[in-house]
Amino acid sequence: MTDKKEALASDKKSLLLALVCGMSGSALLSSLSVPGYSFSIFPLICLVLAVQVIYQNYLNKPVDEDFPLLGLGSFFIGFFGHGAFLKAQYPEAGSNFFSIIFTLLLLVWVGRKLGYLGR
Repeated sequence: MTDKKEALASDKKSLLLALVCGMSGSALLSSLSVPGYSFSIFPLICLVLAVQVIYQNYLNKPVDEDFPLLGLGSFFIGFFGHGAFLKAQYPEAGSNFFSIIFTLLLLVWVGRKLGYLGR
């Protein structure tokens, strides 16, 4: 019973770290492509550390069969969520409609896969 709880906590931690990786990647890409958005070294540091922790988790614990898709979904939630937030701050960067719709659809999908939504 405790092994299952530890595995679930490890999976949730890895999903949260994938979300952080997506946000950091979006911040790095935005610093290069959005005028007025200044470069910072902190998203790069955050990205490197989060990827390192995800890799260490991968080496030490077995991976559930659904985790790769959920991790990728969580990464894209962070990436497009940060993009939508950024485009709300800098309207000259473009529309955030696609980012918001894609983020919401991914949130519903991940929530359903994790068992938070619907039965």
